[in-house]
Amino acid sequence: MAVFLQSLISGVLIGGVYALIGIGLTLIFGVMRVVNFGHGDIMMVGMYLTYLLFTLMGVDPFVSVLISFPLMFLFGGFLQKVFINRVLNAVAQNQILLTIGLGLIMSNTVMLIFTSDYKILTTSYSSSTIQAGGGVSISTPLLISFLITAAITAALGWFLMKTDTGQAIRATAQDRDAAQLMGINVSRMSVIAFGLGAALAGTAGALISPTYYIFPQVGGTFTLKAFVITVLGGMGSVVGATLGGILIGVTESMSAVYISSGWKDVVVFVLFLLVLLFKPSGLMGKSRT
Repeated sequence: MAVFLQSLISGVLIGGVYALIGIGLTLIFGVMRVVNFGHGDIMMVGMYLTYLLFTLMGVDPFVSVLISFPLMFLFGGFLQKVFINRVLNAVAQNQILLTIGLGLIMSNTVMLIFTSDYKILTTSYSSSTIQAGGGVSISTPLLISFLITAAITAALGWFLMKTDTGQAIRATAQDRDAAQLMGINVSRMSVIAFGLGAALAGTAGALISPTYYIFPQVGGTFTLKAFVITVLGGMGSVVGATLGGILIGVTESMSAVYISSGWKDVVVFVLFLLVLLFKPSGLMGKSRT
């Protein structure tokens, strides 16, 4: 029982960070109908930004979120305005190729600057745990990451539901043409949405840095995870991305304990295929006609 609880708690905690990555991707897709295959590389940039702030200025990785979030928002806005905006009305293949190309540029630029060596961000609490009783221990950095993720997700939900800009983003995601006819500046909403998506990815990178290796090609793994989470939860659904991220985290953790760590990704993709087979629109998605 203790092993089950341990793997369940660990899965939920890491799933919260996965959810943050998925929310960023689903927000971008919901507003612009663009699947950003460079999303994981944006997260990688956030990881290296956190690494720089920690090594050069001694800023704690979790505190660095206050710096990395606005910087990554500006970076995302720049990418949308200069590159993504030019292919919004292009065929899907061009959008995919552009985002893959941007991801390659980011990863190779980082490799030229930092080399391909693995970086490890070690803090005083990196390996510390909290005893929860019954033989269950909780990783301190994962717990802090989950709490920060929950706070950011709640703030994002409030922003989208209660503010004029958030409601304009939701209206643009629901029907871009109708939103434009109602006087909403859809181009501005696209920049904000992509900026928020990049900021959330960068923040996820900052939160996972104390417990994960940092290297230029790390983005590929998380792009795939973000895509699975987004499709699993339902393309364009923030709630679905949250549930999808936690579900993927729990599935990985349980598979590593009860099957094998080498098979955890296989189990995730089997689950992914089953959901697509029986509910193609995702857990919380609605089929588009």
